[in-house]
Amino acid sequence: MPSTPFKFMRIFLIVFAILFFFCINTNNASTLPERLLRSTLALRNHTAISDFRVLNRRQLNRCPDPNPYIQLNISSDPRLSDDGYVTVNVTGILVPSRSDWVAMISPSHSNVTTCIENAVMYQQTGDFSTLPLLCHYPVKAQYVRIDPDYLKCNKKECKKYVAGKCVVKTCGATLSFHVVNIRTDIEFVLFGGGFQTPCILKRSEPLSFANPNMPLYGHIASTDSTGTSMRLTWVSGDQNPQQLQYGNGQTATSSVSTFSQSDMCTSSLLESPAIDFGWHDPGYIHSAVMTGLSPSTNYSYKYGSDSVGWSDQITLRTPPAGGSDELKFLAYGDMGKAPLDSSVEHYIQPGSVSVTKAMGDEVSSGNVDSIFHIGDISYATGFLVEWDFFLHLISPLASQVSYMTAIGNHERDYINSGSVYITPDSGGECGVPYEKYFPMPTAAKDKPWYSVEQGSVHFTVISTEHNWSVNSEQYEWMNKDMAAVDRNRTPWLIFTGPMYTSNPGNILLPSVDSGFVDAVEPLLLANKVDLALFGHVHNYERTCAVYQQECKAMPTKDGNGIDTYDNTNYTAPVHAVIGMAGFKLDDFTQNDNSWSLSRISKFGYIRAHATKQELKIEFVNADSRNVGDSFRMTRS
Repeated sequence: MPSTPFKFMRIFLIVFAILFFFCINTNNASTLPERLLRSTLALRNHTAISDFRVLNRRQLNRCPDPNPYIQLNISSDPRLSDDGYVTVNVTGILVPSRSDWVAMISPSHSNVTTCIENAVMYQQTGDFSTLPLLCHYPVKAQYVRIDPDYLKCNKKECKKYVAGKCVVKTCGATLSFHVVNIRTDIEFVLFGGGFQTPCILKRSEPLSFANPNMPLYGHIASTDSTGTSMRLTWVSGDQNPQQLQYGNGQTATSSVSTFSQSDMCTSSLLESPAIDFGWHDPGYIHSAVMTGLSPSTNYSYKYGSDSVGWSDQITLRTPPAGGSDELKFLAYGDMGKAPLDSSVEHYIQPGSVSVTKAMGDEVSSGNVDSIFHIGDISYATGFLVEWDFFLHLISPLASQVSYMTAIGNHERDYINSGSVYITPDSGGECGVPYEKYFPMPTAAKDKPWYSVEQGSVHFTVISTEHNWSVNSEQYEWMNKDMAAVDRNRTPWLIFTGPMYTSNPGNILLPSVDSGFVDAVEPLLLANKVDLALFGHVHNYERTCAVYQQECKAMPTKDGNGIDTYDNTNYTAPVHAVIGMAGFKLDDFTQNDNSWSLSRISKFGYIRAHATKQELKIEFVNADSRNVGDSFRMTRS
């Protein structure tokens, strides 16, 4: 265990390095004190989520009870399916404890020991505990007490008889783990001591997937505004090109890419999770483009190859071409994922399952043309296996309609990465997995801003994590893109970027960067942006037509009592926070904002219907499916 002076020296070196970085980096728009405070606070909070999230910084102890009866058996087919539940039977326990737990480890050859030689690397996020537990982070874990029979010892077995009488009785439990195909084999490890003082009791035999090369998790995106071409991206353990078959006998061959640990970001002092204990092999990312399609039309497709297998036959609907009359879309931010079993995981977004289920029902009804997920996508944050679980979660949605995304802080930000904010929010991913999994119609690598037109709407999608200051490349692109919109062709202009919220955060970690507002808000007014959508804050909120904190126009009630903004005589943009799709919800900490008209802290998404005369927006509560807020914009 490091001495107290040694720990203080480490802290001093880290703070010195951060200060040095701030002094030499003068390109960002934020002020030095604010950036320093934001970064150090985020470093501290990055670990203070749960005991499980700091598990890799716990010292691995020697279990005091060398129990010879313990068994860890897996009730499953010899080979794992692509999506299913694995039953783990724990038997032979002499004294059940509340602190007993089972971890799912992948790959199975991971070093489940204390990595003494790499101890300093595990202090990446500001946690100065003694030593790490695992050289490789568990995918998920469950306390054995989740089985209600465990602590009561209702599942008894006799392990030793003397003169026909049982003298040694043991207890057992049964756990269920949801597993998706992550290509590498897995094992289960029984620990005692809880997450605070863990020790290994028993390890299972490795389990392999029936087909680690299986093509999975296909999701589609628009390549342009015509509605005539769609890009499909999927994941496989196979590095050879595969086929996309669609329509009436048309085919396209996939381009194949991947990324490695060396592509992840890190720092000279502290290794990032993505490059070290959070790493998991992503397999190979395949991408192919369907061409010659018609807008607003259904097509069937499948992807894969005869050698590794094929996906199911799937039906997609192309979005309406830009300039056509009607578009129906869903939008949200900050969704992530949550386990479909009783496990704890690295990072859990509790509302994500109900939100995807509700949206899946809408997509299946045929009333959705496209989806926009504007930032904070999977929350993998350097624990790469989480991307597979996220892609599995959204597949029912993203495989059927255009799934457009915007990069967020949890995909991009990292120290010395060129991001505007130098927090460790991406865990060292620095946008690399995001851009591989979600190729958007952007101009170039690591320039994740783009625009697309669907129906009567022009979407200008930006990155708040890349330089947006006046005269920067992205600023000039924003201005040029919005100024060129033909409002007769696409009368509605929607922009993505945070400016107004009644949860401002605090002085150390504000929800909105005032520098961003000062630089970009004038562009919205000058280009007559109708609606600005953004996440980052985890709730729903809608404003008046507002500029520089002042309402320039208020909506009126139509015949149905719905707030209606008349944009025939344009005054200012309406802003809506839509970061309520999964992450733990935020409260509203300010109540005196005159520009704030509707506030809801519930999990959900927005449903939009645009024609050339009207843009209607509804907030949908994912649990009740009820509409919690609705408003209209009209134009003569």
